[in-house]
This record gives sequence, structure tokens and C-alpha cells, in this order.
Amino acid sequence: MTDLYSHQRPPSTPGAPPRSATDLFGDPTDADPPQWLNPSLFLAPDFDAETYISDLRTFVPLDTLRSELRSHLSSLQRDLVDLINRDYGDFVSLSTKLTDVDAAVVRMRAPLLEIRHKISTFREAVESSLGALNSRLKQRADAGEAREVLELLLDTFHVVSKVEKLIKELPSGTANFANGIVSYAENGYLSNGVSFQHTEKGSNLRETQSMHLERIASEMNRLKFYISHSQNMPFIENMEKRTLNASSLLETCLGHTLVDGLEHRDTNAVYNCLRAYAAIDNTRNAEDIFRSTVVAPLIHKVIPQGLGISGASVDGLEQDYEKIKDYIVADCKFLLDISSTENSGLHVSSFLANSILREMHSSIQKGKPGVFSPGRPTEFLKNYKASLDFLAYLEGYCPSRSEVIKFRSEAAYTDFMKQWNVGVYFSLRFQEIAGALDSALLLPSLAQTSSEDPRSQELVLKQSATLLKCLRSCWSDDVLVLSCSDKFLRLSLQLLSRYCSWLSAGLSAREAGKADPSPGCEWAISSASDDFVYIIHDMNCLAEEICGAYVDHVLELLNSCPTQVLDFVKQSILQGVKSLKDLLPLVISAVIETIVEKAVKDIIQLKGITATYRMTNKPLPVKHSPYVSGVLRPLKVFLEGERATRYLTKELRNELLQGAAFKITDRFFELASDLANLARKTESSLQKIRLGAQRRAGASSDISDHNISDTDKICMQLFLDIQEYARNLSSLGIDAASIPSYCSLWQCVAPPEWKNTISF
Repeated sequence: MTDLYSHQRPPSTPGAPPRSATDLFGDPTDADPPQWLNPSLFLAPDFDAETYISDLRTFVPLDTLRSELRSHLSSLQRDLVDLINRDYGDFVSLSTKLTDVDAAVVRMRAPLLEIRHKISTFREAVESSLGALNSRLKQRADAGEAREVLELLLDTFHVVSKVEKLIKELPSGTANFANGIVSYAENGYLSNGVSFQHTEKGSNLRETQSMHLERIASEMNRLKFYISHSQNMPFIENMEKRTLNASSLLETCLGHTLVDGLEHRDTNAVYNCLRAYAAIDNTRNAEDIFRSTVVAPLIHKVIPQGLGISGASVDGLEQDYEKIKDYIVADCKFLLDISSTENSGLHVSSFLANSILREMHSSIQKGKPGVFSPGRPTEFLKNYKASLDFLAYLEGYCPSRSEVIKFRSEAAYTDFMKQWNVGVYFSLRFQEIAGALDSALLLPSLAQTSSEDPRSQELVLKQSATLLKCLRSCWSDDVLVLSCSDKFLRLSLQLLSRYCSWLSAGLSAREAGKADPSPGCEWAISSASDDFVYIIHDMNCLAEEICGAYVDHVLELLNSCPTQVLDFVKQSILQGVKSLKDLLPLVISAVIETIVEKAVKDIIQLKGITATYRMTNKPLPVKHSPYVSGVLRPLKVFLEGERATRYLTKELRNELLQGAAFKITDRFFELASDLANLARKTESSLQKIRLGAQRRAGASSDISDHNISDTDKICMQLFLDIQEYARNLSSLGIDAASIPSYCSLWQCVAPPEWKNTISF
């Protein structure tokens, strides 16, 4: 609404004093109209006073609006008077020149009225002529249309008569059949028992008949064109019976001529008949005749009918397809070659789909219905792949890529492919593969495989071996269906994820120390540190195998896919392996924690040092405690064990050694420093008690005991122990001085003269 006065707001007068931003309804300065009143809007072609006032009254009082409009009117009147006064001489002279205006108007009116009358008369004459001309043109157009219709009806009549005449002029055998008086011999081998009487020149007769029929078919095609352009006409409707009879006779003659040509392998006759069928747009009849005459007897020899489910339905299709291929080469190839002749116009037919494939589909349904059932996945897959190979063989007869696309778009092809329910097949394979892995992962303990070869680099645990077997099964030739490759890829990733979840859940349960772990986690609670060696070995083997040969095998199977798809497949598998590798530090940490727990059982014996030297007369120790020799024994036994040396690489053993040594030293420092600090605090408290007792007894307070304190003995014992501990570390290849917690422990218990130098 503000556009009514804002976007065309007149510019402010130069030099005028500025107005307040809130002075919207006050008196205008220097008699200028307020900002909300825009006089230029009054000149707009679509100006409406009521709309203008209704828009302004929402924020301007009517009294103010009326006052401003009156002020504007007064201003306009003043401007008018000023203009008249400015040009007063011209204004006065104008009135003196306007003399005898009425007479001049009368003189000019008469010729103008005469011109108007002449124009009206001429216009009426032109309109009358134009109407007559349009009427005659319409009559001419109607006559032309009527002539076209008449010519069309005459042409239709002539074509019908010509077709009937040509049918009567067919050679004797076909003509007699067309008239319904032919007698059939019984010497033919066709399925319907029908064959023609043949003379010594039978081949020439068939060719002549086929050429004659092709001519009739072309005329019949022209007749259909005429009828399609003259529908709902009584004349055409009256000829409908003749047309149908002619069409029926033509199709009957064509059918038997084609059958005769197929029986005698007459290429020219078959070619002409097929062109005739194409001309009348009825190639389906030709396909049905070829199917029933040639294809059906051949396929029934291979797949007997009526055996039911208990018969041949359990057999495979590979051998059947091979036999059918031989029959196609021997008995069908000649017609397929004819139908694919270049520039023949026979590309509209599809004998591969509607004759061979449709008959084969029907025969399999009747003779071996069980092959379509995915309930037996192995047999189903063999038959499915054999069927795909057979379809590829049929596509080999297509002369161009466009023909291949047309073959695949046929209803027979679609119906045949629908019989193979690969979705149900994948569901069964999914249950089979995923169920096998799930059963292995639900075992209460880690189970080893049967391989006992010490040089074997294969997987050790049954769980890991089952995973790799399942992963390979997804892409094996006897399981994979390429059309479901996306589903098998997803299944592969799910298998990897399930194995990672199994490991992660077990490690979490072990870390939490649950007494009653959830199903699938019991193995982690009951496993020893040596058992985790198998897990580490298997994880490395799995990662190496999947990232190497496994990925290459998958990409080779999918090599027909675009590069972007192959990159996505590779990255998704490698991401699954990365998730597996991310768990390796957790497994190593679990092994280290197990070793550390065993070592702490020996370290904790240092608490007995306090009882040994507190309030006793034992001299200052000169050798380490017996428990020190057993602190690193679990680590040494683990690293030198048969499993670690066989299944762990040198790098992994060194990583385990470093991690366990550092953590054991940390725990050693915690316990030893706590013991030393407690001894010092106790010694300080006892010293204060002795001093208080001496003061109360009146003894001299400067008397001091120069004997070695119990705290010094305890610290000396700990010092000797950590020296021995450092020597044990050195025997394992670890420099104790490189461990921060050991340095802190040295500073805590070493005598003053040894604090700056770590020596053992």
C-alpha cells in the first residue's frame, strides 16, 4: 500500500528544511503536498478515486485528506489563472478568430455525409460479393469432398473385386482349397496332417502361389487403408462381409502355402509368404504357423510333455538347451535367415521370441515345471544360467543391436524371465550364507579349524574361516546371480559388519567383566591371552585376503559396469576391512591387559616389604625380593610361546612387548610409590610421637637416633627390586630408562646419591 505514494514520491525542494521522520501528518512545509499525497497518480489511466481514498484512509484521517485535496485544488486553480495571465494575449486573440464557426461546420458536414453514404453502399456490395464467393467455395469444397469419398468408395469396390478375382485366379491346388473342395493327402509329416497335392513342378507351383498371394496381400493392405479412411459409411458396411471373406481366404491360403513351403524348405515361397504376412500386418499368424509346424515337434522331442512334477521336472535344462540349439541350426536357421534379410521388410516379425522362445517356455512349464522353483537353489541357478546362455544364443541370430533390443522387449521374453524368481532365490541364499556365519559366531568358545600344518597361513578359528567362506560364497559361480550383484554386495558388507560386531561385543564384555555375558560374547570371557593370538592372526589374514584377491575377483566379475560403479564397490569393501582393522588395537589391548593382570599378581607381593622391615631389627637389604623374577614371566612366556612365535609377526610381538612392558611398569610404579610414600608418612608420624615422648620424659630434645630407619630399608628394598626389574626388562630388549613411569619410580625410591643416574 505504501507503493501508492512512495515509489513516485516527488523529490524534495532543494534548500528546503528537512522534515522529521515522524512528521507524516503535520502541515506541509512551504505549501508543498505531504509525502503521502502523490498528485502524479491522478493522471494514471487506471486511477480510481474510491480505491485511492480507501487505501489512504487506513493511515490518514478523512479530514486531513479532504483538507489536502482542497489545498491541492486551490493550487491547481491558481496555476490555471497564472497560465491564463501569462498567455492572455493569445487567449483573447483566439476568441476573435472564431467567427462564423457554425456556418463552416454546416458547409463541411454535407460532403462528409455523402462520403459516408458511398462508403456504406460500397461496403454492402463487397460483403454481398464475398458471401456469394464463400458460398460457391463451400459448394466447391463439398463437391471435392464428395468426389473424394466417391473415388474412395469406387477404389474400395474395385480393390475388393480385384482381391476376389485374384483369389479365384490362384493356382489349382490353392484355388480348390479356397473354394472348400480340396482333398488332402495323407503323405505329409506336419503336425496337423495337412499337405498339398504336388506335381512334378511343385517348387515352381509353390513359388507362383506365394508370389500371387503376396500380390493379393498388397491389395488387401490397400483395401484396409481405404476402409480405415471411410468408416461408418453404409456402402463400406455393406461390403464388410465380402471383405472379411476375402481376408479369411487370403489368410487360409497363405497359411497352407507357408506350411507347404516350410515342409519343403522352399526359400522363395517362404520369403514371399512372409512378405505377404508383413503386408497385411499379421505376422503373428506366420509366427504361430512356424511354431506349431516346425518348432513344437522339435522341442517336444527334447522335453516330453505330460510327465508332471514327479517326472523330468527335477532334471536340468543344460542338455536340453544343447539339443534345442542343434535343432535350431538344422531346422530353423533357414527361416531365421530369411526373416533377417536386409531391406526385406520382415523385421516386423519376431520368430525368435514368439515362435522358438514361447514354445520352449510352454514346453518347460508343462514338462519340467520344477526347474522354475527356487526351493532348490543349486539346481535353480544352474537352470537359470543355462537359460541366460540360451537367450544369448538366440540373440546371436539378431542382425543388429536394435533387433536385440526388440527381442528383449517382446512379451515372450518378459514372460520367460518372470518365471525365474531370483528375488526368492537370493532370500534363500541369504538365509543360508548369513545363517552359517551366525551359527559359527554364536559358539560359546573359539573353535579352531582342522589345519595342523605349522607353515600354514590359513585362518585358524572356525569363526573367521566361516566368514571368509561366506564372503567367497557370495561371489562364487554356483551362488552369484549378476542381476542381483548389488544385493550380494550388500550381503558381503553385512557379513563383515556382523563379524566386527561380534568382535566388538566380545571385547566390550571382557572389559566389563560380565559374569553372564549376552549370547555370542561368552568366548571373550573364557578365552586366554593365547587365544587372542588366533584372533589377531585371523584379522590380519582376513584383511590381506579381502583387500587383495577377494576385491580383484569381485571387480573382475563386475568388469562390465562403469568405472564409477567399480570404484564405489571397491571403496565399500575396503571400508568394511577398515572397520575390521580398527578393532585390531582393541584386541592387542585385551591381550596386554591379560598379561598385565598376571604380572600384577606378583607385583602386589611388594606390600609384604613393609611388614618385613617395620619394627624389626633386620639389616639394610642387599639383594632384590624374590617376587621380582616373576613379574615379567607371563610376558616372556607369552612371547616365547608356540602360538605367538607361529602366528604373530615380529612387528606385532614387539608391539605387544612394548605395550605390556609400559603398562606393567606403570602398575609397578603405582604400587611401589604408594608403598614408599606411605612408609615416609608413617615414619614422620612415628618421629613426631618419639619427640613428644622425649619431651614429656624430660630428655634432651637434641638426642637423635643415627641408626637407619625402617623407611630407608623399605626404600632400599624397592630400589634393589626395580634394579632387578630393569635388568629383566633389558633381557627382553626394553630399556627401562625409556619408560617414563620407571624414571619416576627411580626418583621415588633411589637413595640421594643415585637419583641423578639410572644404573642397574
